[in-house]
Amino acid sequence: MRYEHPFEPILFPDTKILILGTFPSLDSFKYDFYYAHKRNQFWKILSEIYTMPAETKAQRITLLKHAKIGLYDIVASCERQNSSDANLRNCTLTDIPAILKQYPNIELIAFTGKKAAELYRRAYSDLPVRTITLPSPSPAYASMRYEEKREIYRAVFQGV
Repeated sequence: MRYEHPFEPILFPDTKILILGTFPSLDSFKYDFYYAHKRNQFWKILSEIYTMPAETKAQRITLLKHAKIGLYDIVASCERQNSSDANLRNCTLTDIPAILKQYPNIELIAFTGKKAAELYRRAYSDLPVRTITLPSPSPAYASMRYEEKREIYRAVFQGV
């Protein structure tokens, strides 16, 4: 089945870091927001790093604004059967050059997994912006402890 990205990017005029995932999970579609799977560690990590609540959609947007973090995905539309990144097919990518042109303060693009980084590099390796691949906050990525993931995110975000 073909899916279109259901959300607008979350970006602010002073965004410095753009976090790119691959494509919203089926739970994110269901709950109408990014990283909505109840076991996904994304919001818990950011909440602990910035010592701000991230329980509601409004709190999460406030946290992103405070931290000068933007949020979107590299895939604009695709075919898929489930939430696994390995299952994404016939992907149409997000126009990242247009985002960078509209938000010139972006200094870093941080990927929340290897698949997002791979898709970006295939299409946009010539863009003059620094990139880094973070450990996936997905509960499916269990080869790294939560505390290790959090400290890697902290080091990256506090360095910008």
